[in-house]
Amino acid sequence: MGTEMDEATVQELQLASFRLGDNHFAVDIMRIREIMLPQPLAGMPRPSQVLEGMINLRGTVIPVVNLRSRFGMEPRFGGAGKLMIISVAGRLVALVVDDVEEVISVPVHAIVPPPELVEGVGGEYLVGVCLVNALLYLILDIDTLFTPAERRELGRVAGDLHHGHD
Repeated sequence: MGTEMDEATVQELQLASFRLGDNHFAVDIMRIREIMLPQPLAGMPRPSQVLEGMINLRGTVIPVVNLRSRFGMEPRFGGAGKLMIISVAGRLVALVVDDVEEVISVPVHAIVPPPELVEGVGGEYLVGVCLVNALLYLILDIDTLFTPAERRELGRVAGDLHHGHD
């Protein structure tokens, strides 16, 4: 495990935490481009199972994915909370979350494999879990949030908008 003195080998992850219902999640802060209040959504060029709509962020069109619906949770009472702009496969995607909380530093050794079943979220989306200040954080693996087909869809959406092709 290593001791407190052994700082050279202790690696800490900086994670941004956010909430969906009673669950606390965390993602690698390096993946987050910015956090913003919800914006009016533009419609999709074609119907989508994954995407709720799009926002225009300083001239860049970004697809929006609601994590509650992604994880099969009930819609949030009172509408969207915050948008987390993340990068997935070289594209920006906005994730709708209930609230963005603090940045936590987690020693790598404190992260354990996810339990088999976490309510509302399949373990396939999690890198692991950690306990910080008596709260259990589910650490999300951004790269598993979207299947290869969905990533192609994200790419197509961006392509449709930029080129105006069908």
